[in-house]
Amino acid sequence: MTHSRQTSPEQLAFQEYRTLLFSVAYRILGSAADAEDVVQDAWLKWSAADRSQVADPKAYLTRIVSNLAMERLRSTRHQRETYVGPWLPEPILTGPDTADGVAAADSVSMALLVVLETLSPLERAVFVLKEVFAFSYAEIAEAVERSEPAVRQAAHRAREHVQARQPRFNADRARRRDVTERFLAAATGGDINTLMELLSPDVTLWTDGGGKVRQALKPVVGLETVVGWFAALGTATYQGIEPGHMRAELTWINGGPGVVFRGPDRVIATMTFDFDPEDRISAVHNVANPDKLHAVTDGTRYELS
Repeated sequence: MTHSRQTSPEQLAFQEYRTLLFSVAYRILGSAADAEDVVQDAWLKWSAADRSQVADPKAYLTRIVSNLAMERLRSTRHQRETYVGPWLPEPILTGPDTADGVAAADSVSMALLVVLETLSPLERAVFVLKEVFAFSYAEIAEAVERSEPAVRQAAHRAREHVQARQPRFNADRARRRDVTERFLAAATGGDINTLMELLSPDVTLWTDGGGKVRQALKPVVGLETVVGWFAALGTATYQGIEPGHMRAELTWINGGPGVVFRGPDRVIATMTFDFDPEDRISAVHNVANPDKLHAVTDGTRYELS
């Protein structure tokens, strides 16, 4: 005979905000594994807390997660600074519905997460809570345990920094998916002329192998160089896998169209794209470090708020 365990009120409250908490932590950290750890730590703190003193569970939980995430970001800074080659965020599979909310999709794009890497932990947390989740300055001040003027200043610095590096375009999502499909067909078929049409003249390719697999250690810049890199893809062995044994699959990654490359027994890499105002590909983010492919390998699709 089985006993069904009742879900306790604190579990119900936590479950209600779990998506929000992961969404905050992932944007602050750029790592799904770290964000999951932070959410787990937040649960432990929440279940040990005197909840009779908690007037607003959402604010309380957001505060715990923001502080845990900032703390973790400070402790991983050194690893990221001494990383081999470009450090890219850990890609996550998202549903097409994330793509429906353009703001949610843009705020979890590789392009923005890469820019957020250059902010201080406090600026990053403030930017995420203000720009993505529309928290008030007073709510953020409470969450990050700083004064309201300090929070306003951090928000201002972060916003200026992001706007200077991350131009905003209105994305036509169907068009981007179409460009991604055509790019994939051209790259796997060695169709150089189509690649030249689809890529921006000053396109940049970032590859993150983390020293675990061979990748370009510096960004590959310029149309001809990047086209050459992709033209070789269809003919060269990659990480010990013959081109004929590799599958490329179009899917949603970080709120936009992306590609997962699979070998016979593992995920080899993911690829995501930024676009210019003419809907040409202006940047390619290629993550091949196996440590960053666990969430994609597991096939977990993240709901994000």
